[in-house]
Amino acid sequence: MEPKTKRDFYSEITNAIIADLEKGVRPWVKPWESSNAFPCRPLRITGESYRGINILLLWSAAQRQGYRSPYWLTFKQAQHLGGHIRKDEKSTIVVFSGTLTRTEQDERGELEEKAIPFLKAYSVFNIDQTDGLPERFHATVEDAPRLHDNDRNEMVDQFVTNTNAKLCHGGERAFYSPLEDQVHMPDLERFKDADAYYATMLHELTHWTIRDERCPRKFRSSIFGTANYAREELIAELGAAFLCADLQISLTPRPDHAEYIANWLEVLRNDKRAIFHAAATAQRAADFLHSLQQSEHAGSESARKIA
Repeated sequence: MEPKTKRDFYSEITNAIIADLEKGVRPWVKPWESSNAFPCRPLRITGESYRGINILLLWSAAQRQGYRSPYWLTFKQAQHLGGHIRKDEKSTIVVFSGTLTRTEQDERGELEEKAIPFLKAYSVFNIDQTDGLPERFHATVEDAPRLHDNDRNEMVDQFVTNTNAKLCHGGERAFYSPLEDQVHMPDLERFKDADAYYATMLHELTHWTIRDERCPRKFRSSIFGTANYAREELIAELGAAFLCADLQISLTPRPDHAEYIANWLEVLRNDKRAIFHAAATAQRAADFLHSLQQSEHAGSESARKIA
């Protein structure tokens, strides 16, 4: 009997995201365009938010299958709550990572402790795939008031103010200047609506976290067109997506970022762990920005429950 081949979850997940990007679908954007509920991080049945790469996995599954509920649970959890997963429903994998400590001999024959990283996966189902659960679990997240004009959003303005980032308005471009340590933004009136303005602001604010005293990267962002530049743009894109979900801002693709998809694809094809690192770094950046807030009521309920 041949030994069972160990699944390579890094490759499986990376290939699935590559397939989405090749079709022009960004899993961190599309679910919000196809749902009437405000942007929300995927939630465990306990109300805690999923984090990092798992957000992308569950958003992608929600987009493909049309799930409206933000809640996910395991087969056993459904049974424990008095319900069940409907017949023939397909599960979605989420992952958790950690390290194992192993004692090994080094080249000199001395014992040393080595930390060995691991990645494990388990299956979850969306509430929309279940029957028999209490009605409270089937309610979708309530719609939030949408901003379809150029009115300012006081909650997000306060969030940005609390970071103490230096802002400069005016001009034609949105960008973060490392030399000045300053975020440059066109005036709000130049955007199609307030959500587009604030989503762009949160993207640049994620770039702002790159400095050593904030949330340093393990690489230099380098110059446009390089792999490291693409990595940093992917981090900022994901960071903005996470923050938009926390602050109930609709995220739509920025026109000037369409050209980055080809660069992201190249990075992901060459490194099966790149999307994991990008999502983890974006999560740390979002956590850092949340840590600068004076009170957690600045975000949504899901933001308050980030574990």
